[in-house]
Amino acid sequence: MEVVSKLFSTEALDSRGNPTLEVTMSLSNGVQGTALVPSGASTGASEALELRDGDPKRFQGQGVLRAVENVNTIIASEVVGYSLKDQESLDRKLIDLDGSSNKNKLGANAILGVSMAFAHAVANHKRQPLYLRFHDQGGFVLPVPMLNIINGGRHATNSIDFQEFMIVPAAFDNFKDSLRAGVEIYHSLKELLVSLKLSTSVGDEGGFAPDLSSNEQAIELIVDAIDKAGYVPGKQCFIALDVAASEFFVMEDGTYDLESEKSVYTPEELIDRYESWTSKYPIISIEDGMAEGDWDNWKSLTERIGRRVQLVGDDLLTTNTTLIQKGIDLDASNAVLIKPNQIGTITETLEAIKLAKASDWGVIISHRSGETEDTIIADLAVGTNAGQIKAGAPARSERTSKYNRLLRIEHELGYKAEFAGREIYDKYNS
Repeated sequence: MEVVSKLFSTEALDSRGNPTLEVTMSLSNGVQGTALVPSGASTGASEALELRDGDPKRFQGQGVLRAVENVNTIIASEVVGYSLKDQESLDRKLIDLDGSSNKNKLGANAILGVSMAFAHAVANHKRQPLYLRFHDQGGFVLPVPMLNIINGGRHATNSIDFQEFMIVPAAFDNFKDSLRAGVEIYHSLKELLVSLKLSTSVGDEGGFAPDLSSNEQAIELIVDAIDKAGYVPGKQCFIALDVAASEFFVMEDGTYDLESEKSVYTPEELIDRYESWTSKYPIISIEDGMAEGDWDNWKSLTERIGRRVQLVGDDLLTTNTTLIQKGIDLDASNAVLIKPNQIGTITETLEAIKLAKASDWGVIISHRSGETEDTIIADLAVGTNAGQIKAGAPARSERTSKYNRLLRIEHELGYKAEFAGREIYDKYNS
């Protein structure tokens, strides 16, 4: 059995130009696996800790030399010589080595880098595509892409409160045609923005970041872009929102302050607005519609529109099985966003997916706003048959690399895979 012969980490750059970790694991037969760790901007309070140096003289305090050193010393001393048993045994070793509840000793970024590098190394060693490392049984499902084509909130410096406005080209026969539709709508949207003399600069995830009069105007622009591209809103292509409501939640009085619209909403008023929009526009999914700690109003939101719209918990659930189980028990949301760096290991990520699927919840594998060229989430989406993926706009190579990887997987699997398609949302049409 091959063993880990070397573990090495160094600083690299993510898509925002901030430091992150690159981790390379070498095996005794010379095979290597290299991983790059993503980073989020809008983060939930319950996420595992991303260890940063805090040294203002380097990268404005964003350096990750401490996390790098933890990989090269503490973790390497435990992992080098380790035989290739399985992902879970390695990840449990890393969790125990850290010993904290949120991975604050070694850093979730350090731990995840090693966990991901192991997955890459084993796949390379076995000469298998990476998605097979995450696959239990049955066939394969290519995910519906959720493409963030208008950026706002923490992902842009414009006037829009909501963080993401996504196009969901669901009603197609295969991933290739679904992606093509999303790309064509993206370019149609750019043409519309130019005709309106609005900015076509892009935000962190590649979506356009114009200054608009309201969040609703962004939805209207996307509907127009779908039409302009020659598709039918609500039949072929749909809209998804990532509200990121925690970013404008006023904890003191429990209201929601939308600065760009100069409006303050009670939770009930905000839910009324979502309900109205889902009747007026082809909105198929709403992420983080309420703040992360606002459990009672999450329950109200789910009761009001959860039978016809996917309601996704991100900051609320943070890829954490304890929080996902709470959401299931309370009927607060009906889908979960999966981000490996929120929890810190591949094993815990897979456990979160398994729990959600067992409760017939929607599962969306997601990138972060600070991304890298590592395409592991594409393989994770296919390997777990998640059915949905968020990887940003069809622009900027750290985003398109995921879509290109999925195109390659689709070609490789051929008839062995099916496209999730519109049917994956049918559970919300009762």
